[in-house]
Amino acid sequence: MALAPSSWQRTPPALSPNGRKRRPDASPPPHHFHGPQSHSRLSQRLRRWFPLPPQARSVAFDMGNYVSGLFGGRQPKDNGLGLLKSWYDARSRDLTVATDEETGTAQRLLDRRVKDSRKAALEAVKRQQRQKSEPFYKKALEEARRNDGRLEEIGIEVRLKEEKLAEIRKLDKAAKEDLSELFKPLTEEEENEVHDCFHARGPSSKVLVLHEPSNIEVSKEKFQCLRPRHWLNDEVINLYLELLKEREKREPKRFLKCHFFNTFFYKKLACGKNGYDYKSVKRWTTHRKLGYELIECNKIFVPVHKDVHWCLAIINMKENTFHYLDSLGGTDHNVLNMLARYIAEEVKDKSNKVIDTSSWHEEIVDGIPLQQNGWDCGMFMLKYIDFHSRGLSLSFSQEHMEYFRKRTAKEILKLRAD
Repeated sequence: MALAPSSWQRTPPALSPNGRKRRPDASPPPHHFHGPQSHSRLSQRLRRWFPLPPQARSVAFDMGNYVSGLFGGRQPKDNGLGLLKSWYDARSRDLTVATDEETGTAQRLLDRRVKDSRKAALEAVKRQQRQKSEPFYKKALEEARRNDGRLEEIGIEVRLKEEKLAEIRKLDKAAKEDLSELFKPLTEEEENEVHDCFHARGPSSKVLVLHEPSNIEVSKEKFQCLRPRHWLNDEVINLYLELLKEREKREPKRFLKCHFFNTFFYKKLACGKNGYDYKSVKRWTTHRKLGYELIECNKIFVPVHKDVHWCLAIINMKENTFHYLDSLGGTDHNVLNMLARYIAEEVKDKSNKVIDTSSWHEEIVDGIPLQQNGWDCGMFMLKYIDFHSRGLSLSFSQEHMEYFRKRTAKEILKLRAD
C-alpha cells in the first residue's frame, strides 16, 4: 500500500458534510453561513478598524463603556449607533444559505437496470397519463399576482400624495388662524404681580387663590411650580382646567364644547384589580353634576400622569377618534384602549345608546410640539388642551414655554382664562 505524502500526515483529516472523512484531494466543502462574502468598503473598513470584540457575545456586554473606551473616554455624538450598524450590516451580509446542490442533500436520481425495455416504456407512458393538467384558475391567479407589485406601488404613491395634500391644508389653515390672542404679551402691571407672587417674602402656606366652585386653593408654595424649571402640580393643573370650563360657558360660540377631566380621573379609572374600574368613576359624570352628557361633547380631555411625566389623551366624539399627545413623542395604546372601553360603557349608562368603539381609530398627529428639557411636560399638556379646545393647530414650541408659564400664572391669579 502506498503511503500518503508527509503533508497529509500533518494536516488533520477534513470532514465531509455527511460527517465522514473527506479525501484531501476532494473539492472543498461548500460555503455555509460563515463563508467569505463581498461587503461594502465602509463595512470592511469599520470591521477592520473596530472588529466585534469577543466580550460582545456575553449576556451582559456593556456597549456604552466599550464605545467610550474606543474614543478615549468620550461618548460619540451618535452614542455608538454607527458602529453597531456597521457590525449588524457586515454580519447580515455573511448570512448566506448554502443550496441543496452545494451541501449534497438534494434528491439524487437512482439508476436502475431494466431488463425489459418494453415494460419500462409502458411504465413511463402510464406515469405521463397520471399527471393532471394544471387548472385554469391557478394560471389566472398567477397572472393576476404578477400585477400585485405594481398595485402596491400605486397605493404607496397615492398615500404619499394624500399626506402631502393634508400637510398643505394644515399649513394653509395655520396661516388663516389668528394667533395674536394666544401670544399677547403681559402688561407691566401683570408682570409685576406675577413676579411678586414668585419672589415676595411671606409664609409659604399663604393662600394666593381660592376657586370657590371647585373648592381648589393654591398656596404660595404650590404656586411656585409655575416658575421656570419646575414640574407642575395637581392643584395648579386642575384649577386651570376649571378656568377653561368657565371660559367655554362664557363664550360658547368661540370655543368647542369640551369636557375636562381632572388629574385624578384616570388614576381612579385604572385603579381596579384588572386595571379598569368603571364603577369608581361612574358618578363623576351624572347629568345633575354636569348639566350635559359626554356624548354631546366635541372633545373630552383626559390628563394622564406617569410617575414623573404628564401626557394627554383626547376622545374626539365627533370624529370617532382617539389622540395621545406626549411631549416626549411617545404613545400608549393601553391608555387609549381603556378609554375606548370607558366611553362605550359611559354612553350606554348615561345616554342609553350603544357605540362600537372597535371601529374608531387612533389618530397619530405628526409634528406635535415636543419639549426639549426635563420639566416642561405639564405646561405642554395644558397648551395641548388650550389649543385643541379652540379648534386650532398646535402652533407653539419650546421657546414659548417661559411666556406660557407667566401667562398661566396671571390667569390663575385673576381666576379667568383668556
